[in-house]
Amino acid sequence: MKKDFFKYQAQTTPHPLAMEISHAKGSYIYDSKQKSYLDFVAGVSACSLGHQHPKVVTAIKEQLDKYLHVMVYGEYIQEPAVELAKLLAQQLPESLEKTYLVNSGTEAIEGGMKLAKRATGRSEIISAKNAYHGNTQGAMSIMGYEERKQAFRPLLPNVNFIEFNNFSDLDKITSKTAGVVLETIQGGAGFIEPTNNYLKAVKRKCESVGALLILDEIQPGFGRTGKLFGFEHYNIVPDILVMGKGMGGGMPIGAFSCSTELMNLLQDKPKLGHITTFGGHPVIAAAALATLQEITSSNLIPETLEKEALIRKHLQHPLIKEIRGKGLMLAALVDSAEVCNEVILQSQDKGLILFWLLFEPKAIRITPPLTISNDEIIAGCNIIINLLNNIQAKMA
Repeated sequence: MKKDFFKYQAQTTPHPLAMEISHAKGSYIYDSKQKSYLDFVAGVSACSLGHQHPKVVTAIKEQLDKYLHVMVYGEYIQEPAVELAKLLAQQLPESLEKTYLVNSGTEAIEGGMKLAKRATGRSEIISAKNAYHGNTQGAMSIMGYEERKQAFRPLLPNVNFIEFNNFSDLDKITSKTAGVVLETIQGGAGFIEPTNNYLKAVKRKCESVGALLILDEIQPGFGRTGKLFGFEHYNIVPDILVMGKGMGGGMPIGAFSCSTELMNLLQDKPKLGHITTFGGHPVIAAAALATLQEITSSNLIPETLEKEALIRKHLQHPLIKEIRGKGLMLAALVDSAEVCNEVILQSQDKGLILFWLLFEPKAIRITPPLTISNDEIIAGCNIIINLLNNIQAKMA
């Protein structure tokens, strides 16, 4: 299998982890030799309810027996998509009442940017340095990390950047700006939270110049930060909300939500302002609906903050300089990139899955399923501490 993996399947890096997967359940992934691995990554924040959650699996199986794809998005009334959009509206502020379902977070970003241009008649998009919003051409254009973009230029014109949490940079948002796209909590940059009411200041600036604020909740969303969406911590409401990853319970989906007035602009002048064949796919929408129902009807969201406290308590070590983030969207910053790499790679041998962040080489990603137990958290933290002890001993 490994030989075929490298021969036939496209690779994203020269050295993938290349673990051969047998199955996964709960907080664990199992390889082809039936070794278990405690999952502290959750498919990079995608598997909110862990692996093979029974309610998600049941929803998928029930929908499989009814119908699969029947028509391009938006033409037929399909119950899973309608119920998902309705439940989202019930959970969101009134101004985010209508949702467009797509296939991924990056497609949702594309839709949000198009909508901002359509609504304002302007072309400039502003994003943040060290931002990551996906890897399609438009989303890559607003990625604030030139090293990842330079090989693919030219990208979208009229894209400019501000520094996250830098108030003086807000002067760059002007009457030429269609939309400002920000991660509510910067992910690839190292799980950096907004400070000093920064997002409120951005929203005020957008309102003053007639630009739209687009918040990327692809990583913080669906309960990971102790609220259903991260923006709820900061007392603001975006004009356009983008989501993905954790909303599907392990299935591929994305969406963007806004007011009916805004969303209706994609219906006409021109018609088909945004289209997708498989967006709102009934099986995937059923899985996302079951995921949202479980997250919002259980204690998982408040428990996320309790689990954060438990992780912070048990991850104390001289080589850990700080733990950034909120809830179960955490990054442990260590002494160096070398220490980070050693911990992540050695943890797999010890039966623990950890991973990197995109742009912060000293950060260890800790984004387990929301369903992870306290005992599993402690066991995973103990593995990390033991690895750090061994590394520290070698450094002495």
